[in-house]
Amino acid sequence: MDPDCYACRMGCDDAPLRERFVRRDGWRVALDFNSSLEGWLIITPLRHLQSIDELTDDEAVALGRLLRDASRVLHNVTGCIKTYVMLFAEADGFAHVHFHVVPRMADQPDDRKGPAIFAYLKEQPVSESRRDELAEQLRAAWPS
Repeated sequence: MDPDCYACRMGCDDAPLRERFVRRDGWRVALDFNSSLEGWLIITPLRHLQSIDELTDDEAVALGRLLRDASRVLHNVTGCIKTYVMLFAEADGFAHVHFHVVPRMADQPDDRKGPAIFAYLKEQPVSESRRDELAEQLRAAWPS
């Protein structure tokens, strides 16, 4: 764990549910703190990694299941028609590997499709209280 790393700090047991509503097989699923789009998820390994090639075989297999499950749960909870999955891990303080799993809604405006989805990170983020509600809904819908 790197104490200067946001992802490492949010992986702790006392982090808000919105930061860790699913924890299994070495991974954590959270709601993005900076998005105005409800349901924008972050999947990150519990151990500090800065490159996807550092994953163990078991972590890679678990990631595949989590990405599938996240897409299914987002479809069921938000009604999205598909999800976008992205990994960059380039911003200062956010070099820890983390995957964005973003719901693509049926009525998504054309100027918010594909890479333009990141415009949702430039607006007022979803409130903490709403993210807490969503975390409860997503956790309840998550397969065992």
